[in-house]
Amino acid sequence: MTAADVVALLASRQETVATCESLTGGLVLAELTTVPGSSAVVRGGLVTYATDLKTSLAGVAADLIRDQGVVSRAVAESMAWGARTVCTATWGIGLTGVAGPEGVDGLPPGTVCIAVAGPDGVTSVQELLSGDRASVRRGSVERALELLGVACRQ
Repeated sequence: MTAADVVALLASRQETVATCESLTGGLVLAELTTVPGSSAVVRGGLVTYATDLKTSLAGVAADLIRDQGVVSRAVAESMAWGARTVCTATWGIGLTGVAGPEGVDGLPPGTVCIAVAGPDGVTSVQELLSGDRASVRRGSVERALELLGVACRQ
């Protein structure tokens, strides 16, 4: 699903979206805002690249990060809820992961956790994407847009 598809879908439903991004550094939000008319559906986003910002800006519990690890589905889910709440959006997207080239906390480069939080709950995935740093980040953006599209249609 492309950013244009997501914007059109959200606009047709009169719904909004916000992001909380770590490994993608705002790329999902940037991709969405390339679409003409995106201002009708995009509320904003948080770039929480530093771990402490996940707690202070998005409300991710510090003990969750300590217990589950910063790259985990649980943290991505909390980031998605945080984006949805802070930005008062219908949908929140959370992304955390290891873009590379080095691993983090025993996780290999390419490990990504993506979550979408909406009116009926949250869904998340953990995947291992291949390629260099740029490819992992680009793949994460594409996967996040796909997950949002699926969640909207359920």
